[in-house]
Amino acid sequence: MQVPAPFEYERAGSVDEAIGVLDRLGDTARLIAGGHSLLPMMKLRLANFEYLVDINDLADELGFIVFEPDRVRIGAMTRHRELLESAELARAFPIFQDAEKVIADPVVRNRGTLGGSLCQADPSEDLSAVCTTLGASCVIRGRDGERVVTMEEFHRGPYETAVGDAEILTEVRFPVHPSGSSAYEKVERRAGDWAVVSAGAAVWLEGGVISDARVGLAAVGPNTTGLPEISQTLRGATPSEEAYARAGDIAARSCDPASDHRGSAEYKRHLAKELTVRALRRSVARVNGEED
Repeated sequence: MQVPAPFEYERAGSVDEAIGVLDRLGDTARLIAGGHSLLPMMKLRLANFEYLVDINDLADELGFIVFEPDRVRIGAMTRHRELLESAELARAFPIFQDAEKVIADPVVRNRGTLGGSLCQADPSEDLSAVCTTLGASCVIRGRDGERVVTMEEFHRGPYETAVGDAEILTEVRFPVHPSGSSAYEKVERRAGDWAVVSAGAAVWLEGGVISDARVGLAAVGPNTTGLPEISQTLRGATPSEEAYARAGDIAARSCDPASDHRGSAEYKRHLAKELTVRALRRSVARVNGEED
């Protein structure tokens, strides 16, 4: 059994302390909270760090779900289990509960965090697709203060984010619009596995037509993929199977999956189309009160 290369361990008691430690240690250090993605990568020697900085003591400071009139703020240390069990979050964004039900298993959900999921920047990661679908923005704090970036700016490539060496993701913000809902669809090889393909959708209706819509895909290429062309196509359209099919066609031709043991690229493009259609259909049904 492989084990990680030797490393030093430090524990931070506050965000400012964590930033100070990172500032001192530079790119030799990595933050760790749940560790369910980082530690396996270190065991496989795909990632090596001289220092791990434990931030579990930051849960009181960064573990929150706050509802405001025009947005929802979620702290980076909020656990998967808390996202799954929040009834108020499920009412605002049902996509969260959909996704959390198919993320790993209870052991992982009890320890893993929103911030850890996003900072891992795995192209197959569910919450990255959820945040992309909801048009989230990420708050990054460093020694010079805070900055806010969009999800498109946050994810710079596979396993690479906008968070610098002496910075920490502190919270994620989600805009709230009236008359909207969302849904998440995922195909797995087995329960709790990484997605073969997954799709999230969010739809807002006004006067019986789509005022806005967003779709985010995962496991279909090197990056978590948002599809602005779908938004442009659906705005002003009447919800219908024809409209959903047009969006699905865009999803299929816009992604860049690789053939592997999970399936061929052609199969994954088919899934991207079908899951996009299903997620849009469920989102609209929820706006109309036709699904619990």
